Amino acid sequence: MTKKLIKITALALSVFAAHGAQAALSLQGKTIGVAVVGTQHFWDREAFKGASDEVEHLGGKVVAVDGGRDNQVHADNHDILLARKVDAVISILGDSAVEPKFKALRAAGIPVFTVDHVSPYSINNTTSDNYSIGSTIGRYTAEALGGKGNVAVFNAFSNSLRICGIRYDLWKYVLKDYPDIKIIQPELAEQYANSPEDARKKTLELLSQHPKGTLDAIHVACWDQPAIGIVQALEESGRAGDVKVTAIDAGPETLEIMAEKGSPLVANVAQQPRLIGTTSADNVARYFAGEKLQPQTFVPVLPVKGPEEAKAVYKQLGYGELK
Repeated sequence: MTKKLIKITALALSVFAAHGAQAALSLQGKTIGVAVVGTQHFWDREAFKGASDEVEHLGGKVVAVDGGRDNQVHADNHDILLARKVDAVISILGDSAVEPKFKALRAAGIPVFTVDHVSPYSINNTTSDNYSIGSTIGRYTAEALGGKGNVAVFNAFSNSLRICGIRYDLWKYVLKDYPDIKIIQPELAEQYANSPEDARKKTLELLSQHPKGTLDAIHVACWDQPAIGIVQALEESGRAGDVKVTAIDAGPETLEIMAEKGSPLVANVAQQPRLIGTTSADNVARYFAGEKLQPQTFVPVLPVKGPEEAKAVYKQLGYGELK
């Protein structure tokens, strides 16, 4: 047998073994609580669907609770899961309000698995590699500016949400290598509710304060819904040709904007929220099968730069096909 054939055979066997291990996962007879902070935003909704569908695919029963994007309601929903005596909980996002709820669940012998929320009470947190996200979009912002210029940043959540802080800090850290790139102060703070319209208004005000030649880019530090309004403001004011926009998440709406010829939204980093939710549910099954899990499971991200990559990632993530 040739070395090449041996390698191919070994690869085939490893792939077969991996599929066999995946097929062996089961949640038969288990009731799994799935708590999501809200389902208004595509990311939250996709992660929730991924987790719920996978639990059912593995033979389990789902008890779902939705916080309606209210962090306290989301936290209190864990009391419902505790009262239902579920076998495990998958908790998607949330702030520090969930911690005492996690503690109570663990005290009752109910294992907790988190999505995008690091907690001392979590068996495993499944998330994107936020360090990679922040540094990648930092490089892309610098490239879009050609290594020099003035950039404004929407940064409402870096102090309240750990993942947002990581993304912002790494973006800013990369820009330190470019002394000719200046971050405009004060930074902007977008609202979560109706963020595109809020960002549109704040961008129009920003543009009135910084005429052409004094503002070269706008970055959204944690997500990308505000980028929709930012692009609208740039187009309304005739500044779409001289101000670049970068963001994080690469949801279907922003990928559609990126795919347009001459779009000011030039770079993004796509997460895979459905796969994150699916992976979290798989980790619950692995836990019940006696497998030792790492504290964190990182799901790969997909950097997106320019219209053609936007079209390709849009299709890869299952959103359809863009012309």
